[in-house]
Amino acid sequence: MNALSALSFSQRLLVGLTLFSMFFGAGNLIFPPFLGAQAGTDMPAALAGFLVTAVGFPILGVMAVAESGGLTSLASRVNARFAFLFTLLIYLSIGPCLAIPRTASTSFEMVMRPALESAGLLEASFGGFGALVIAQFVYSVLFFLVAYFVALNPEKLTQRLGKYLCPALIVLIFVLFLGILFHPLGEAAAPGSAYVHGAFATGFIEGYQTMDTIAALNFGLVIAMNIRAFGIKSEGAVVKETVLAGAIAACVFFAVYGALAYIGAQAGGAYSGMENGAQTLTLVAADLFGPVGTVLMGLIFFIACLNTCVGLISCCSNYFSETFPVLDYRGWAKVFAFASMVIANAGLTLILKFSVPLLVAIYPVAIVLIVLGLLSLASRRLLTLRAFYPATIVMTGIFSVLAGIEAFGIRVPVLSDFADTLPFTENGLEWMLPALIGAILGAALSAVLPKKSYEN
Repeated sequence: MNALSALSFSQRLLVGLTLFSMFFGAGNLIFPPFLGAQAGTDMPAALAGFLVTAVGFPILGVMAVAESGGLTSLASRVNARFAFLFTLLIYLSIGPCLAIPRTASTSFEMVMRPALESAGLLEASFGGFGALVIAQFVYSVLFFLVAYFVALNPEKLTQRLGKYLCPALIVLIFVLFLGILFHPLGEAAAPGSAYVHGAFATGFIEGYQTMDTIAALNFGLVIAMNIRAFGIKSEGAVVKETVLAGAIAACVFFAVYGALAYIGAQAGGAYSGMENGAQTLTLVAADLFGPVGTVLMGLIFFIACLNTCVGLISCCSNYFSETFPVLDYRGWAKVFAFASMVIANAGLTLILKFSVPLLVAIYPVAIVLIVLGLLSLASRRLLTLRAFYPATIVMTGIFSVLAGIEAFGIRVPVLSDFADTLPFTENGLEWMLPALIGAILGAALSAVLPKKSYEN
């Protein structure tokens, strides 16, 4: 294949939609509508903050990783040990600890809960166990059995569903959106307590929940490889095409998230007692289209969740079988499927509640690592500053991990009191000033240390 200097419009569009497809799973469906429901009349400001961390940083992350040659290469600019531990934590987060169990819990909320509710079985009890508990257990066992067997050979499924899944999801979202436009549910409610003061900052933190910035650290290299497969050989051209693909994906995300948040804002004024975005969309679909809407929503979520689950099991099993060869791919897939099944039975609401402290701890580190990668792209001289990356990440990590610990309700003597005095602490962004100080100190310290190149 002859080397190309740029992709055609259709090729560029395909890469952009591929990037969108890689990010867009069930989790991306459930957070914007719940944000809209909770933010109410402050939805636009909350959505703006959400878009920064749910779209902006993931797309920038793809660019940073494509530029650096992979997550390990990017993280190694801090330290080889950090690269190993951070990559491991990323895979655990997008794998059995949070993201994989969330696929089963989300699809259960969309597929089985409405069926149990319509049958009047939500409050029923069998053998001392509630019908909801029994149904969730049986569903999660069957769900992960199917996911495990498909993950043993996922290529055909992902190729087929990748062609139809995202278009189907997007069409359904905009059918709901048009339904809301033509048949409004009512006025948006007053903002909830978390959004009354600082809706933008709250939305910024809520964007962590999509986990896309973390996932982007693995997707960047994949997108770069896809671009090279078209015949683009120059590294500069690869980075340029990655930027353009990111812009296309971002435009699609802005439209989809805007529609979902608007749907949620109207639902928040019409309904009460919603615990998550899955329930929000179920109520809207049932209200607009009756039983047909509920069935369609359930099918779409099931397919989306299963596809995402298969991809994550496959991705994590590959990484762990290569890094920890005590088990082969099949063995790790069994471990992840079983562990995820156990965690999934905690329920979607509890999983989402537990995920916040962990994401608060690791997300700022991922964001800062991405920013450093982009700064290095703008000025290659930064790659010669030995202490620049380590000092910035250490300072960020201290305060982001502290915030994660505090999210569990635990305060660290002295350090927590000091963190309370930092700017933006009330908005959950206390790590920003330490990150800046770390960058300045790292650059200054590098002036007296031997230069080191991190060029790949």
